[in-house]
Amino acid sequence: MVEAYVAPFSPHSLAALTSMPPLHLLLLAQGPSASLGAAGAFLASTTDRLAHLLGVPVGTLDGVADPQRTMAQLSRCPDPWLASLPLDPGLALDGGGHWAELLGAWRQPSLLVLEHGQLATGMPAAGTALLQRWQVPLVGLIQWGGPWDQEARRRDGLPWLGCLAERPAQTLTDGGDEALALRLLRRWAQLDCLGVA
Repeated sequence: MVEAYVAPFSPHSLAALTSMPPLHLLLLAQGPSASLGAAGAFLASTTDRLAHLLGVPVGTLDGVADPQRTMAQLSRCPDPWLASLPLDPGLALDGGGHWAELLGAWRQPSLLVLEHGQLATGMPAAGTALLQRWQVPLVGLIQWGGPWDQEARRRDGLPWLGCLAERPAQTLTDGGDEALALRLLRRWAQLDCLGVA
């Protein structure tokens, strides 16, 4: 379901969104447990911030216990939305397979969000590989918090969009929140050209 949340469009996002199909984007995070623990908090914050920047409503996933029903519900929503999956996409489903496989089968465009501390692990590359393996349309990766090291991210060879500071007022070297939102919209347009969005 999509909550009644309307944020003002910036002139940039309005112009970009009017020429593209509605933004239907699922945010993902990786974590050691089914509830994601602390990861759930930064994922929710990222979803809220991006929704505000893009002027789209925040969607909620009803019934993650019934994944097929959840995906069908999302696919029927004609209006733009951003939502977050409160589970690691690598977690197994009761009926077999796992969330990443399901997201790929539904061709659900997704965004992988990683906390700054996770960059010292193999999680960015592993999460990207998992989603690509199951052909999940990956819009990109976003770093949550910590300093942004643009050179290190380039060396990763992963589709990074940038970094969201934990507090919106913090200055980032990658151009800040609006620049990240514009990069996200450009990637969305690229997916649209490929017939995925």
